[in-house]
Amino acid sequence: MTLHKGSCHCGCVTFAVEAPDDLDLHDCNCSICRMTGYQHLIVKASAFTITSGKNDLTCYTFNTGQAKHYFCSHCGIKSFYVPRSNLDGYSVNARCLDPVTIRSSTLTKFDGQNWEENAGDLRHLTQD
Repeated sequence: MTLHKGSCHCGCVTFAVEAPDDLDLHDCNCSICRMTGYQHLIVKASAFTITSGKNDLTCYTFNTGQAKHYFCSHCGIKSFYVPRSNLDGYSVNARCLDPVTIRSSTLTKFDGQNWEENAGDLRHLTQD
């Protein structure tokens, strides 16, 4: 496992996540992920730490209100969130990680437009 560091665009919000050097990422086509270009790295809560800027985060919820989409109140970048498929973990936007610690990444498509039918596919994705 490697400690990957990441941040929002302006650097006010920083975080660290423990994950493999070779990342398994997911490309969701739901409305919010498609519009933001989000690449999901799903991890357990114990593998994720906000290292600065917690007070600079704003939370956005929609639809069921279960997912907690956190974004920097200064630059607007959503670097991570708590997904409704894994309420005890985080989905980190791999695009917000420092690429120096990433050896490779594999991107798999996920049909989030039909979330209810496909959510079971997400429950096994947590990186160990």
